Formats: sequence, structure tokens, C-alpha cells
Amino acid sequence: MSEPLQPARIDFTDAAAPRAIDYGDVYHPRAGAFAQARHVFLAGNGLPRRWARRAHFVILETGFGLGHNFLATWAAWRDDPQRCEHLWFLSVDRHPPLRRDLQQAHAHSPEPTLARDLVDAWPPLTPDLHRREFAHGRVHLLLALGDIAQWLPQWIAEVDAFYLDGFAPAKNPAMWQPQLLRRLDRLAAPGATAATWSSARIVRDGLSAAGFEVQCGPGFDTKREMLHARHAPAHRAAPPAGRRHGGASADVSIVGAGLAGAAAARALAALGVRCRVFEAQPAVAQLGSGQPAGLLHGVVHAQDSPHTRWFRAAALRAQADLAPRLARGQVRGRLDGLLRLEQALDIASMRALLRAQALPPDYVQALSADDSSARAGCALARPAWLYPGGGWVEPASLVRSWLDDERIDVALNAPVQHVERDVADRWRLLAADGRTLSVCDQVVLANADGIASLSGQSMWPLVRSRGQVTILPAAPHWCPALPVAGDGYAIAWRDGQLLCGATSDPDDPTPALRVADHARNLAALRRLSGQVWPHDVNKLDGRVGWRVHARDRLPLVGGVPLPWSERTHALRQEQARFVARQPGLHVLAALGSRGLSQALLAGEVVAAIITGTPVPVGSALLDAVDAARFAARARRATPQ
Repeated sequence: MSEPLQPARIDFTDAAAPRAIDYGDVYHPRAGAFAQARHVFLAGNGLPRRWARRAHFVILETGFGLGHNFLATWAAWRDDPQRCEHLWFLSVDRHPPLRRDLQQAHAHSPEPTLARDLVDAWPPLTPDLHRREFAHGRVHLLLALGDIAQWLPQWIAEVDAFYLDGFAPAKNPAMWQPQLLRRLDRLAAPGATAATWSSARIVRDGLSAAGFEVQCGPGFDTKREMLHARHAPAHRAAPPAGRRHGGASADVSIVGAGLAGAAAARALAALGVRCRVFEAQPAVAQLGSGQPAGLLHGVVHAQDSPHTRWFRAAALRAQADLAPRLARGQVRGRLDGLLRLEQALDIASMRALLRAQALPPDYVQALSADDSSARAGCALARPAWLYPGGGWVEPASLVRSWLDDERIDVALNAPVQHVERDVADRWRLLAADGRTLSVCDQVVLANADGIASLSGQSMWPLVRSRGQVTILPAAPHWCPALPVAGDGYAIAWRDGQLLCGATSDPDDPTPALRVADHARNLAALRRLSGQVWPHDVNKLDGRVGWRVHARDRLPLVGGVPLPWSERTHALRQEQARFVARQPGLHVLAALGSRGLSQALLAGEVVAAIITGTPVPVGSALLDAVDAARFAARARRATPQ
């Protein structure tokens, strides 16, 4: 369970050296945060020289603070004509600043444009790994909010340079403990470097224990010395933590052009990888992704379980990507709030839960029945969770937006019948008549329940459910200003219509609309609204689609396991992360009813595995959604 997050308390009395009240220390010396960043962290790590002409360069910082090191590094990257193609900046902060404090800290920034971009992209302060993209998707900030002792073991990355920052060892000794710094060894890429303004003995000992050769150099401002180091361990038992199942590849085929396939293609294209998407239907987003509209929002549960953390992180990531697409008119929908009626708790219990988890109001709020009714503009019978960044989206428009990239080719009317490994250890995609559709190094199966036949896997407990939505004509007596969900949902849709639903019937293949299902949707709408809906169900319109989910309601993401016969003798197969995989074969499926919320984050996880770039979730969440988790569970249940 994540530790509740407490924002920083900052004293700006001395604007040149703001002070952290809880630590009794300054964020940076009066001589200047940017000057310190250039002297200590950039020069101490041999930057910008070391990132020259690299495809990817990864930096990990141990204390984000007010973001000056990130901004100084971004500025140096921007000004370097030989800069790397993609700059990754991983950072952590246990007490991040509120947006208003971050804005005040950069009121007189030497890089006002970059600082404004950072403030505008500042996430809700939830205990998650937040990804933000800058410089047209070439500068990646992965900001982990929480205790570094919890996050450092969870990062999956191959780090080229470490910025060891934070409050002084005397003020915050927990951050500088040798046993914590020793964890850098797991993340360090060959030839990785580290730098810090602190020359304390505890820091030198920690770096040495992590396999770094440590040297002293001239310090910044009033400090006589600083440390810079190079990773040169005498022995290394395992590779860095960045390449668990995959490696870089520029030859990727994706099966399926719904939300899952489009998300994978979008994530790969953003990293410069060309890919080809094969879709069996005559257009994209035709099946489960073809519903008129769907909901997007996070979750609140009493237990902050992996399930809760995954859907919270996924929804926040989706909102960050979708907001500019909606503003540009590329996607149809609205993300200006969503109300989810609470079925069990009263308003006092809801507010107590928010206080206990310290969830911020820009992520979720607890509203009484009266307040939720006021926000909806119509009567609601129960208190509700308000998700200010939630809303509704038309899935097909989002799929088209994600696929609108010159690095993505889409082949329609191209069903893939079989996937096989050839003698050259490449993957071959075959049509029903035996024609070869593609030969490639990497494949992503994103074709819903079709993943089982193409992968040859039977261990995934997939459920295919039929869902029918109902479209009502204009309903002026009850038309919510925000989408309302609970037992069913209601969306004020185009031309004053009301979209409501959706039914859920496992293993039901019926494609035709059913009058009985319209009646079920109207009954759910009556429970949401408290209103009587006297419509003739025989005259109502709607749509049928199918959703696929796994039994544990989490998606399937990552490398496809080897067949059981080929891994029975492999070690440690009882944990998903150690299950042996089929090289270059990946899956992204089982998004269920929350495809809009989780597709993008799942796609970025798959793209990270394929390219060997930093994974945008911690290892605990990756284990929770890993496509090999059911194989690991079966192994644990097998007598040894």
C-alpha cells in the first residue's frame, strides 16, 4: 500500500533560497539553482558530451525538489546540437510542491518558457509514477511521488547518469544511507556516472558499496568539495534493470486496431519506432472500441491495492494525453468532470477515506447528494465521487488520433490467422490462405480474445462479455451536465441525446439489439436518476459491442510466456517477472470496460519493454498486470 502523500511546506521569505520547513534546509544555495545544476550535476556527469548522438539517455535524480535540475538539464539538451534523440529524466520526491508553490519558485526562472511548461504539466499529487512529455515528446519526465526507499527498488530502467540530490545528510539522513545507495548498482548502465554536491563520508561509502569509483572535485559556491563517480563494479551478477524481456527494435507488427493496438502503436511511434498494424475489419475501432462513447476516470478504494494504483495511474496518464487532443479537436469528448455515485459509504465516511489516503482534490472529491446534484444540474439520490479530470470520450476518434502518425502503417481487411517463428528467428504473420502478411522482429498481439489462438496460450482466463448501450432522444427533464456513473451510466451525448448503459452478459454472442436490454438500461438509468423513463423500448436505438477481461480484472501486458514444456526446468518460474518468454512476442489485451482509462499506459509499458527504455510503472504494478502472472500462479500451484 502506498504511503499517503504530504505536499511540501515551503518558506519563500528568502526568494533566492527557499526553505523546506519540515527539513530545516534550503532547496538550493543563494548562488543559484541553475548554476549549481550545471556545475555539479551536468559537468559532474560529463554532460552534455556523454549524451551526444545517442538514441536514448537516462538520468535518475534522487530528489526532484522544485525541479531546477530537470529544467537546467532540459535547457542544456535543447541548446546542444548533438543532443540525444530522447532524454529520460527519472526523479522522486516524498514531499512534492503544490502547483502554486512550484509556480512561485519559478516566478523569475532563467528559463521561463520551460518553467511554465513544467508548471502547466504538474500532476495531481498522488503517490504514483507520473509521466510527462516535453519538447514534442523527446524529453520524458518520470516523476515518482513518495519515499525513495519504496521507489528505488521498483524502478525498471538502465540509468546512464545519477543526480544525487536532496536535503543535506545531516537534515535528511534516510535518503543518504549506504544500504539505499547500494541499490543504484541494480540500475546502473555500463559506464554510468554519478555526481552530488555532498562530500559526506556516508555518501562516499554508499557509492563505493554500489560499485562506483569515487573522486572529489571542486565544490560549488561555499562548498569546498563535491563528488563525482563512475560505475565500475568488480563483479556483476545480472544486467541492469531496464531490459527484462526485450531490446531495441525498429521492426514491429501489431495485430488489432482497437484501443489496445492503437495505444501500442502510438507509444512505439513516439519513441521513433516504425510499426505496422493489421486489422481484420474494414475500418479501425469496429468491435469493442466502436461504442459511441465511454467513460474515463480513476478509482478510490479503502485498500490502496495494486488494482487501485494501476487504475489511478492509468487514468491520470490518459487524461494528460487526451486533454491536448480534445483541445485541438482531434478527439470527440469532454474531460471536465465525472460523478460516480457511491453505493455503500455515507458522505462522512467518504471524506474520512480521502483524508486517510491524502488524495488531492484535483484528482477526486467527495460530494454530498445535494452538492453532486448541483454539479450535475439535475437531481441525484446519493453522494458521489467527483473526478475533476474524468469525463467521456468517443473511442473511435481516439483510435484514429493515435494512429495518425507517419511512422504507423495500418492494413485493413487483413485478418492474421497464424503467427509463427521462422528459421531466421523472426516472426511471420500469415493470412488464412497461407500468405505472409509481415516478417518482423517483434509482434504485439492486441486482438482481444484472439490473443489465445495466435499465441498458442490457454492459461489466460479470459471472459468475453456482450454489452448493449441505449440511446434516448432529448430528455430535458433530466440531462446531467457531467457524466454520471454508478449502477450503469448516463452521458449527455450529441444533439441533446442521452447515452446510457451498458449491459454485461458473459459468453453471449448475439449481435442484434434486444428490447429486453434496452429495458435493463432504462431500469439502471431510473436508479441513477430517480426519474421515470416512459420511452417505448421497441423504438429505441443503441449499439452492441464486446469487452474482454481477465478474471482478476487487470489487463494482460508484456511478453508471452514460453509453452509449459519449454520452461518446466527453468528456475524461479513461480514469479511472473522470472517466467521465460517467447522472444519478441508480446500481448496487450483484456482492457475490459476501462479501455479508455488504461490503454495508453499499457501501451507505453509494452513499448518500454520492446525498446528497453524506462518502464513507466513500478515493478509491483508491472507484476500485477504482467501477461505471465497466470503462468506463475499455475507454477506455484504445481507440486514440486
